Amino acid sequence: MPSWPNRLTKRALRPALPLVDLMTRSLRADIEELRRELAETKRQQYAYGLLLDSTGRGTHRMPTPGAVDTLVRQIEKVSGSAHARRSVVVAYRTVVAQEALGVGRLAGSTSNVCGKLATIPLLAPPNGDILEIGTLYGQFASALLRMMHRTGIEPELTVVDPLAGSQLQPGASPHADPTGTPVREDVVRANLAFAASPGAYRSRIEQGFSSDPGVRAAVSDRAYGVVVVDGDHSEDGVRQDLEWVEEIVAPEGIVVLDDYGDDKWPGVQDALDKHLAGGDSRLRMLGRVSTSAYLRAG
Repeated sequence: MPSWPNRLTKRALRPALPLVDLMTRSLRADIEELRRELAETKRQQYAYGLLLDSTGRGTHRMPTPGAVDTLVRQIEKVSGSAHARRSVVVAYRTVVAQEALGVGRLAGSTSNVCGKLATIPLLAPPNGDILEIGTLYGQFASALLRMMHRTGIEPELTVVDPLAGSQLQPGASPHADPTGTPVREDVVRANLAFAASPGAYRSRIEQGFSSDPGVRAAVSDRAYGVVVVDGDHSEDGVRQDLEWVEEIVAPEGIVVLDDYGDDKWPGVQDALDKHLAGGDSRLRMLGRVSTSAYLRAG
């Protein structure tokens, strides 16, 4: 076969060869740069994971843009505030700092925890007296004190919890916490001290169950501007807590019922829905943010 077509082809392509060589070298350099960038991204992701993944807390702290947008819309609807996004961002930063330097963990998903921290101050409670029924490690209480100060409310905290060494729920066996930290009063006080709030140093911790008449008598000495109900999650336990809350929440006070709408704890929603259906409650439903219900007292 004649070889002249091949010679002609080579001759025609010869001027393009330097350009091809240049493009090849450029492509190789780009690939190498991409490899370096990928390695750096993986290194950064590993570091972020050490700070924000689920290890030692049971749930991660890496919300998606969609989750944050949903949270902002829910808070705007419940609170009517134009500052929902700012409050969510500040709440998220507070959660990260709290768990990084505190003892134990904040219980709940990132959306639910940030939702509570962001929403409560925006609802403008009538006073700074806070009752938390069920505190676990006191991490949420400590974070809430900080959030209240940021909106100009000087908080005073009262906590009711059995502090029995592990988290308790009726019908459920005590289990090892992912943090490995015992649920005790000294742990709660360590976290409250981290808040560095005057209200934290004056905080009252009443050890026992919220259904105990002695416990109730000890902390029913004031009308609370905020009540966070996160104790016994059974329907009967929530019902009893709501009946007590009716007596101790201040006019226009805010009541937060945690784990409302959470499929793992159907008794929470059942108890509140039945309580409100009675028609004689002081509490008015404002709405739901993540898996917490928000109510205002009349």
